[in-house]
Amino acid sequence: MSVDNLSRRSFLAQSAAAAAGIAWVSATIAAEPPDPASNPKLPAAAAGTLSIGGDLRVNRLGFGAMRITGEGIWGEPRDAKEAIAVLKRAVALGTNFIDTADAYGPYVSERLIQQALYPYPQGLLIATKGGQTRPSAGEWVPDGHPQHLREACEASLKRLKLERIGLYQLHRPDPQVPYEDSVGELAKLQKEGKIQHIGVSNVDPAQLAKAQALVKVASVQNRFNVADRGSDPVLAICVREHIAFLPWAPLAQGAQGHATSDRRIAALQAIAQERRIDPSQASLAWLLARSPVILPIPGTSRVDHLEQNVAAAAIRLTPDEMKRIG
Repeated sequence: MSVDNLSRRSFLAQSAAAAAGIAWVSATIAAEPPDPASNPKLPAAAAGTLSIGGDLRVNRLGFGAMRITGEGIWGEPRDAKEAIAVLKRAVALGTNFIDTADAYGPYVSERLIQQALYPYPQGLLIATKGGQTRPSAGEWVPDGHPQHLREACEASLKRLKLERIGLYQLHRPDPQVPYEDSVGELAKLQKEGKIQHIGVSNVDPAQLAKAQALVKVASVQNRFNVADRGSDPVLAICVREHIAFLPWAPLAQGAQGHATSDRRIAALQAIAQERRIDPSQASLAWLLARSPVILPIPGTSRVDHLEQNVAAAAIRLTPDEMKRIG
């Protein structure tokens, strides 16, 4: 139908609709998703914030994306829709730090993150790791050869649809490769603009010192929880030098799931009962109180468990409670 045959009313209505459509398309193309850190009232923001590398500020309750894969961190998740829902809900709750690795699945965790969250909200930091391979379901084999790390980083960039990875971590030292060679390759990738900040994982103080001699280390990810404090010396270095410390296995589930004579676990469980909170929430609250450089990254494959973990960001243990736990 030509414009001449339209009534003035219908023409104006169609023109307005067209204009609105153009405006909607333009907004869709130009607008960025909201910054999940911009709202301090979101649950994950209750623990405060932490700066990674001096310029990436995130809320101090992150999400570890290892458990969204299949059983044994192998293959596809049992419920892909729930895995996607967990990731979306994490961001909705204010989580703006997600930790993953190419070894989770392998490759499944990174792919699900991209599938669930791309285009990424402004301010969301996705940290991934390379240097660990999965020949089979039960195997975790380090590979710190420079060529492998380069290929792993470039593959993660593609899977995550990123031009640059905000935080790329060397998953584990490879005893067959000089640590300096592995970290040195990450330094090259950083210089090329493929990595913004470099982190290390599963290191002792000597290995951390070797890495620091070559690059600015933005984060350390080691096993650490109320029952396993073997990384206390590494944490002390992180506190002194303002390096983010990402504790894996933060909930101490192994220790809490069995009868134990560990007085620290017993005290934690007693406090949880007194406060009427879950022991896992008490574990996270202990980590948050332990040091301001600690960024817990609990993981789960269930939305309800995610919400329970994130609620721990608002729990404050008293000095007396921290003393009781030890």
